Amino acid sequence: MKIDVKIINDYTREVSIDVPWSELESDFDSTIKKFSRKIKMPGFRPGKIPRDRLMQQFQSNIEAEFMEDNIQKFYLLSLQQEEIIPVNQAEISDVHFHMNEHFSFLAKFEVEPEVTLPNMKWKSLKVQRSNYIHDEHDIEDAITQLKKAHATIATVEDGAKEGDYLICTLQKLDVSGVPIIGKKYEKQYLRVGKGSFTENQKEKLIGLKPDDTTRIMLPVNKEEGDAEYELTVTNIEREILPEVNEDFLKLVNPELTSVEELTADVEKKIKANFAERSQTAFERDLSDALIELANPSFSPSMMNNYLNNLVEDVKKQNNGEPIDDEKIREHYKPTAERNLKWFSLRNKLIETEKINASREEVEGEIETMIEKSPQSEKEIRKFYKKPSNRQRIEDDLIEKKILEYLEQFAKVKEVEVHTKDLRGQDHEH
Repeated sequence: MKIDVKIINDYTREVSIDVPWSELESDFDSTIKKFSRKIKMPGFRPGKIPRDRLMQQFQSNIEAEFMEDNIQKFYLLSLQQEEIIPVNQAEISDVHFHMNEHFSFLAKFEVEPEVTLPNMKWKSLKVQRSNYIHDEHDIEDAITQLKKAHATIATVEDGAKEGDYLICTLQKLDVSGVPIIGKKYEKQYLRVGKGSFTENQKEKLIGLKPDDTTRIMLPVNKEEGDAEYELTVTNIEREILPEVNEDFLKLVNPELTSVEELTADVEKKIKANFAERSQTAFERDLSDALIELANPSFSPSMMNNYLNNLVEDVKKQNNGEPIDDEKIREHYKPTAERNLKWFSLRNKLIETEKINASREEVEGEIETMIEKSPQSEKEIRKFYKKPSNRQRIEDDLIEKKILEYLEQFAKVKEVEVHTKDLRGQDHEH
């Protein structure tokens, strides 16, 4: 078999395959026998038709069947021989075969492009590291969140305030204000303002007591927009936040003995969270800097496969609801491109720098998790018995080592970020 590989571009290969008759003869005989068993010819039992009679009448059919049965076989043999791994299905063209002649065809397909790492020097990768500066507001917010986590719900009679929940009946009205039969909804929960969809009508709800009624506009769906409803209050529920006292400290963490200790503990966690946020952004910046410097190529079918898988994931999350495939593909295209480039560079770095994670290192990570939450030891050990879950730890460790390797080539610009500015941005969004 003669194989000729033509490089069209970074990711496209065209392989021409030519097999001489001497290598085909026995396979062709097998095809004739197989074909003969399927044919009914008067005066002959299936499989007993004389060869010359069969060839006289069905040669072109047998040749076609032989080609169909053997293209894949010789294509796979050629890939094996040339050690090529395609990333899509080959386009087969220029197929030629007749009995007693050679068998030839062209196969065109895509491969994962060969990645070349840039010449890395000190300060090749320009990155930014954010140092977050928190304030009292962050501590107050965190303590409020803790209070909310241990809040109690009380039924109140003194009239609704902002943030309360109304348990009510909603009766949909037509344009002239007449109740629509069959559109009465009992035991509905509505929050009074506080960023909910009643925000612009909260004045109508504040002060309401059980059995009071009012009319409000509520969203129905995209097509219908808003509709008017008559609201009748059944009950009013209020979130009662606990006082920050000894009882509260015991609820939050029995080891805490004073409000000062609680504040210090909360502040420590805030610092840790912002440090983690800073590190995650820094690592992303580092990998993005390498992507920009190397700018590796990828094949269109790799992008296609990636987006197909993403669309399938979105469909699963959407529980069968119809979605616009093209919109999703368009939305995720930049992410797919970035991830494909990073994936190829990551693999090249693993190969060239011989980066790996040993069994001992994986075990060490599992033990660290157990130290942090000893009460969950049994569940943690059970979870990491599964090879795919251990693989996740291994991948994370390798990723960490890759980023540590890249960090030595980074020129880091330290930036101070005040959390009050972030809060402003969050409100704008």
